[in-house]
Amino acid sequence: MKPLKTGVAQMVAAAKARIEEIDTPEAVALLADPKTLFVDLRDPREREREGHIPGSFHCPRGMLEFWVDPESPYFKPIFGEDRRFILHCAGGWRSALSAATLQDMGFEAAHLKNGFGDWKKQGGPVEHPAKKT
Repeated sequence: MKPLKTGVAQMVAAAKARIEEIDTPEAVALLADPKTLFVDLRDPREREREGHIPGSFHCPRGMLEFWVDPESPYFKPIFGEDRRFILHCAGGWRSALSAATLQDMGFEAAHLKNGFGDWKKQGGPVEHPAKKT
């Protein structure tokens, strides 16, 4: 395989250097703030298997830019609300790249620095979906 010009670790590091990162304890404290919305970018299977942050909005990573853009036929009105958006994934890489992309689009969003894995590790509340019958 021909070497890549830029690896994903370099892309994540560059994104993290220019976006707002929220540490887990600060994020847990923001959970009660009705003006803050956690946006879960994980795959639906991850969310089902691991649980999710209570009250979080699920937006699969592949749809984020389309759901945020009011000119897109896929726009979701929740992204037009006057709220603070905190993106998260499992470990903070996808959410860092996503926050940087949204910043490039002119949409303000922070991200959960170490992801949902750290959220769980530090005792952040987790909801689990009802089991399918």
